[in-house]
Amino acid sequence: MPDVLAAIMRWLHIASITILVGGLLYGSLALKSMASIVPPDVVQAISERTAARFRPRVYIAIAALIFSGVYNLLVTPGHTTRYLILFGIKILLVLHVFAVAILAVRPNVERRARMMYGAALSGMLVILISAYLRRIF
Repeated sequence: MPDVLAAIMRWLHIASITILVGGLLYGSLALKSMASIVPPDVVQAISERTAARFRPRVYIAIAALIFSGVYNLLVTPGHTTRYLILFGIKILLVLHVFAVAILAVRPNVERRARMMYGAALSGMLVILISAYLRRIF
């Protein structure tokens, strides 16, 4: 049974980061592409509606990431100093992604596409660090 729970938690962690980072990346690219062909007031209206629809998914993904991340850390003790240093860097980047994602889906945000793109880039760096940490542990 612990193997099943570990697999579920790993899946939850990967699925949540995929939804969060993928949504931020898609949203930023879609808004930037749309801005070149659609009037600014239409872009703003669509941006507001899509942010409102993405907002609950952001909150759920963040909660799932925190829950599954804490679980994954607690069930795998015995990390090296190098692991913990990289893990600390990863957590700082994760906090950046969380904060910007929360701010980007709020109403009346002017630079939403730019914020989402920056958070998505940080999120992809988090995924890279995670893959390396998984490899060295």
